[in-house]
Amino acid sequence: MNKNKDKNRDKNKNRDKNKNKTQRTQIIIIGAGPAGLMLGCLLDLAGIDNIIVERQSKAYVLARIRAGILEQTTIDLLCEMGAGERLKKEGVPHHALILAHRNICTPVRLPELTNGKFVTAYGQTEVTKDLCDKRAANGSQTLYQAENVTPCDFDTTQPYIHFEKDGGTHKIACELIIGCDGFHGISRQSVPQAAIQTYEKIYPVGWLGLLSETKPVSLEVVYANTPRGFALCSMRSHTRSRYYIQCALNDRVENWSDDAFWDEFRRRLPPNLAEALETGPSIEKSIAPLRSFVAEPLRFGRLLLAGDAAHVVPPTGAKGLNLAASDIYYLHQAIRAYFADGDEAALTDYSTKALARVWKAERFSWYLTTMTHNLSDNAFDEKIKHAELDYVISSKIAQQVIAENYVGLPL
Repeated sequence: MNKNKDKNRDKNKNRDKNKNKTQRTQIIIIGAGPAGLMLGCLLDLAGIDNIIVERQSKAYVLARIRAGILEQTTIDLLCEMGAGERLKKEGVPHHALILAHRNICTPVRLPELTNGKFVTAYGQTEVTKDLCDKRAANGSQTLYQAENVTPCDFDTTQPYIHFEKDGGTHKIACELIIGCDGFHGISRQSVPQAAIQTYEKIYPVGWLGLLSETKPVSLEVVYANTPRGFALCSMRSHTRSRYYIQCALNDRVENWSDDAFWDEFRRRLPPNLAEALETGPSIEKSIAPLRSFVAEPLRFGRLLLAGDAAHVVPPTGAKGLNLAASDIYYLHQAIRAYFADGDEAALTDYSTKALARVWKAERFSWYLTTMTHNLSDNAFDEKIKHAELDYVISSKIAQQVIAENYVGLPL
């Protein structure tokens, strides 16, 4: 009995020690998704101390299924931080995107229209794994399963976070807090409403996606507009396919068996692709709403936002992960200038530079979404959509505009 009391007393002592212990670092990064991990790896290279805190487990983070079309600027950044070797071996180059309209496939040839540029298929799950491996090799600290993370005093020169982990309450003091914790994360929610302006568009449809171990029906991404709704053909590798169909916002995955998905997907493809389609059991099925969202600015004293914490785009333009990477490109430069020269202006300039690129990507994602989806019952809107598709298919100049945006605008 006394032994149990002693054990409990020891546990309480350890818990009290944890409550009072304050750790210090230069940068706290909230969120261990691709944006947070990219920034951590770049700061490691620059010799800037940083700690990443993540609400979920590492296994959960590595299991998340996301998109996987990478711009060359994103690939260059991953290679710069030493996380691009597997990507260079396993990534699948895409040299065109295909617009399927009236059952006719029209390729928009990327290298021909952009002086040799193209995109690469490589799943975001794989990017996250590579970044986790690089993070581990660097020996930097990532704290998973950190609950109730709260950024504090970021409107002062002594910001910190507190959180709960392993039964204790912890505090980490820092010079800057970086919010990379996604659309629903605590970072943006901690900003006073009067200090932030948000812009949002909710599209009236979602995407039902299916991942399968099947040979891709096309080696290029296919955007299909049909009377039945939008469909998209993409791939993660030569043996793994990712397919999507437009669905109602209130639809549920439980309403769709694999057979039902394959039947509907096939109906939305041109005949030549429908005949070549290989089907199989799903690895994963999910429904994602289509949303455009931007928060301005991206700096609030000693708190800065990046990635989905700051903006969201419809997946149509393949810009989500790439925008996160461009944020991190601008942000790590600003952080280095701040620590090297005490350059406060660099932190504000980060917001200006990143948002300029964000809004161009939002425009392109909106354009591609409205041109390829059935979003309105208004007959005029439908006629305009078909006229736009017919124009793009017949105009090299219009295709060049799409290609230039699809491969990624310059940083």
